[in-house]
Amino acid sequence: MSTRIFPTAQDVENAFYESLERNDLALMMAVWAEDEDIVCVHPAGPRLAGQEQVRDGWRKIFASGQRLRFQIAQQVRVAGVMLAVHSVHEIITVVGEKQPRPAVVATNVYLRGAAGWRMIVHHTSPVPAAAAGPAPDTPKILH
Repeated sequence: MSTRIFPTAQDVENAFYESLERNDLALMMAVWAEDEDIVCVHPAGPRLAGQEQVRDGWRKIFASGQRLRFQIAQQVRVAGVMLAVHSVHEIITVVGEKQPRPAVVATNVYLRGAAGWRMIVHHTSPVPAAAAGPAPDTPKILH
């Protein structure tokens, strides 16, 4: 059980990206709710559900030894008393490379509990290449 308390969803998000930059599995797991209903999806990866799968997924990423730097852009936050959703663009640079990798879009969901705020979902996807938009005769569909 983590003794670290995150007073706000933004505090959890800051610790999450810090753990990624430090390759710190203990800090990474401290940001997650201690619940089997947590979910993590890495770009083009499978859905990881529960503590064991999420921890193992991050362990594999950190084992690569790559040092990453994150710049967060285009943050959109929706927050309530008990739940917060952050949508961000992650601009990732591998230390030693001159150019950042293609951006990914992430959705981070946080839940407030007795021990403060914790992450319950992290879902990332590649940002699609700039689209030319729909053809003029293509109807727009909202879902």
